[in-house]
Amino acid sequence: MDFWNNFWNIIWLFFWSFAFIAYLFALFAIISDLFRDHKLNGWWKALWIIFLIFVPFLTALVYLIARGPGMAERSQKEARQVQQSTDAYIREVATSSPSDEIAKAKALLDAGTITPEEFAHLKSVALGHQAGAGAHAAPAAPAAPSAPTPPPAAPTA
Repeated sequence: MDFWNNFWNIIWLFFWSFAFIAYLFALFAIISDLFRDHKLNGWWKALWIIFLIFVPFLTALVYLIARGPGMAERSQKEARQVQQSTDAYIREVATSSPSDEIAKAKALLDAGTITPEEFAHLKSVALGHQAGAGAHAAPAAPAAPSAPTPPPAAPTA
């Protein structure tokens, strides 16, 4: 009998622990929503906080029922703003400036990888942002030689 008594005590401990943690999540969601809402007056925010302190469960339930749809809208609006700012930051960091593109093309020219005409084309693309060629356009393929190159000479011993 003692085993079953301890078993149910453990089950109740888990249940109440879960209920308390769920309440804390709801409480923090309500408080963050209160401070996220710019339409609500500061006095109303203070009143909600006071009621959350003195009558916590009833106030949380009333808040979720009365202002739940607005909570979802404000949360979605904030998520969209965060996504837009993240996308803008990624675009800003990922793209290179025209001077970076010209410097890369100049390094390719100096290494002999591209011809002066291809360098001029890449430079005009970087400066003019021509349609179809973005900041990450690959350099054009080297032009085919006009005359066939002779085979290398056989080594002499």
